[in-house]
Amino acid sequence: MGSLPIRQVAYFCADVRAAAAAHHAAFGSGPFFVADNIPVARSVHRGVERVLDHSSAYGQWGEVMIEFVQQNNAGPSPFHDMYPEGSGRYGLHHVAVFVDDVDAALADFAAQGAPCAMRAEMADGFVFAFADTTATLGHMTELYSPRPSLTGFYAMIADAAKEGAPPRDLITTIRLR
Repeated sequence: MGSLPIRQVAYFCADVRAAAAAHHAAFGSGPFFVADNIPVARSVHRGVERVLDHSSAYGQWGEVMIEFVQQNNAGPSPFHDMYPEGSGRYGLHHVAVFVDDVDAALADFAAQGAPCAMRAEMADGFVFAFADTTATLGHMTELYSPRPSLTGFYAMIADAAKEGAPPRDLITTIRLR
């Protein structure tokens, strides 16, 4: 990964709201913003186009964003690559980094022995991908470009966690497009 700073740490879980509340109780993270059934326009997992229905809770944990993610549909995915469907196992899934070009970064990771586990696109053209770095790092690495909508989202999450920020509910439901 060279000098790419980690922007987010993400855990796969059964229930994003319960995981966010437990993490807050243990570590003081949050507040959390939950997006249910995130609309993915196209998802290619291990070379096969598949439906990916997932929900995520996003909060701040010190200097890094923390995400809890659950898969809502059955079937293969980068989440089930690490935590097989029906196993009842959950845990650290990925760290996220900003890259200038997702496809070029995927090619670089693949050349270093970390193949593309999934490449996905949102309806607005936003692209994100998972490089399978489990053999060397023990987790996936998520790649995305720091476009203004994304950096603005990161700033909103960080600002909500700052001391002196207006009080918020621990968990607020949002809608991602």
